Amino acid sequence: MEEMKQLYLECYAGISGDMTVAALLDLGADAQVLLHAIKSLPLEGFEITISRVNKAGVDACDFDVVLDREHDNHDHDMEYLHGDGHEQGHKHHAHHEHQHQFHQKGKDSHVHHAHRGIKEVKAIIDKGDLTPHATELAHHIFDILAEAEAKAHGVSVEEVHFHEVGAVDSIVDIVAAAVCLDNLGITDVIVPVLCEGMGTVRCQHGILPVPVPAVANIVSSYSLPMSFMKTQGEFVTPTGAAIVAATATQFSLPEQFRIVKIGIGAGKREYERPSMVRAMLIEEEKGSGQEETTIYKLESNIDDCTGENLGYVMERLMASGARDVNYIPVYMKKNRPAYQMNVICKEEDVGRLEQIIFEETTTIGIRRIKVERSTLKRRLENYQTSLGEIQVKVCGETGKERCYPEYESLVRICKETEKSYQEVYRQVISELL
Repeated sequence: MEEMKQLYLECYAGISGDMTVAALLDLGADAQVLLHAIKSLPLEGFEITISRVNKAGVDACDFDVVLDREHDNHDHDMEYLHGDGHEQGHKHHAHHEHQHQFHQKGKDSHVHHAHRGIKEVKAIIDKGDLTPHATELAHHIFDILAEAEAKAHGVSVEEVHFHEVGAVDSIVDIVAAAVCLDNLGITDVIVPVLCEGMGTVRCQHGILPVPVPAVANIVSSYSLPMSFMKTQGEFVTPTGAAIVAATATQFSLPEQFRIVKIGIGAGKREYERPSMVRAMLIEEEKGSGQEETTIYKLESNIDDCTGENLGYVMERLMASGARDVNYIPVYMKKNRPAYQMNVICKEEDVGRLEQIIFEETTTIGIRRIKVERSTLKRRLENYQTSLGEIQVKVCGETGKERCYPEYESLVRICKETEKSYQEVYRQVISELL
């Protein structure tokens, strides 16, 4: 068995789609697998180059989607995005659009990519030769983007036809990120903070403050940790924020870990602080596997939320650091049927999770309980079976360990092999024992 490696994304100079892909390629993602997947998409008007560049004296990988004249958006044109001569720059680039441009259906019909909505984009992805997991991840990233843009412009997700999702380079960046993450077998992504700049940036509707509305909405909806630098410029793009929102499983590093490999991805924009993302494959040291003996339980009684609402709250809480979330049927005063929500979390996550509970449910009070606990040693490992690689949770003392296949791994194999869950489970268990 090979011990699972975690991915740590160091975003001290922001994050974008191309920077993420470049960092993952530098980390060891198979470039040929990536190029095959991208070439299988029904898209035209671009070429891909993968090269080495020097960024502030640091050797880094560069992933570049080179667009033809029809599709070019001058996303890396610093004079256009941040230049002092805004009016002059806008006139010079009147037919180009910054990556945050939003379209409502029916506008700018002369632009080839202006009318791609979320359904059209997903159809493009579905026609590509991607693994089921990569396809699902790319869909998830685009869903996050569409929801953020819809909220920013006060329209439904179906009405969103905007440049960030519709542009060729954005489709390629997001699909490439999903393919690389899948190829590396990444299942645990740690992003302690997103560092964003200050000032303004140009888009179709004029000059917007940084972070732009789509990024602000994503950071808010998914409780992503953010810090502002004093440097002028847009460092976190909607694509970058959406990738983090879709993949981040933790927002704090283990107390002790070793770095297995480092990948550095270079950005295209030239700012005072060099735009780079550093990706690290890390392994948690066994000595740091002992968990704290105390933990917090957040408890609320809720009697007027739908099942769908409660399901969504659970997803948000788990994505934001909750160790566990469960509901217990209860009867409140006057025999009203309700649910008791129980959230298990670490002390440092209490404030963030309580904010989500208040935002997403109708509760007006949360009981906060500090409890002691006893735990077995546990770790996650990757194990190769006849049906494919799975992730396994190993619990207990040496010599008395028990193995449990992770649910997500079993589901992925079910989709890939078209076998039933019970059949896959029995096969995997027989090989683990």
